[in-house]
Amino acid sequence: MGEQGGGVLFKLVATVGYLGFVPVAPGTMGTLAALAVVALTKLPWPSYLILTIASVLGGTWAADKMERVMGEKDPGCIVIDEFAGFLVAMAFLPRTMGYFLAAFILFRVFDILKPPPIDGLQSSGGGWGVMVDDLAAGLLVNLLLQAWRLLA
Repeated sequence: MGEQGGGVLFKLVATVGYLGFVPVAPGTMGTLAALAVVALTKLPWPSYLILTIASVLGGTWAADKMERVMGEKDPGCIVIDEFAGFLVAMAFLPRTMGYFLAAFILFRVFDILKPPPIDGLQSSGGGWGVMVDDLAAGLLVNLLLQAWRLLA
């Protein structure tokens, strides 16, 4: 479909409405977009899960196309992975300022530092390679915060 139609759609999805083209900290912008969605929409859990699954599936498709169009592996303008990863991080957690802040900080730390086993996950390449490390970071954050919640 080229630049018309589907070309615009995959760029919108991959860059989360072109936030990925912000010159400073685009990954943080993608995470902040997800934080805004979580904090402001108060979606019921079934709708939240549908959004999360759609972000993962649509993000994988869009990231794959964006990589091919740009001719590089995981270009910085792709931020749908941070968006989807943060949705995973906040799944089934209380929607309070404390959890928002803890999830945001932990997610950004894990996304940037990529501790094991997250560090080796991008090697699969393509759209899934772009997405999987952020999804794993989100899952790790979620598990830590769920444990905190149970112990608190």
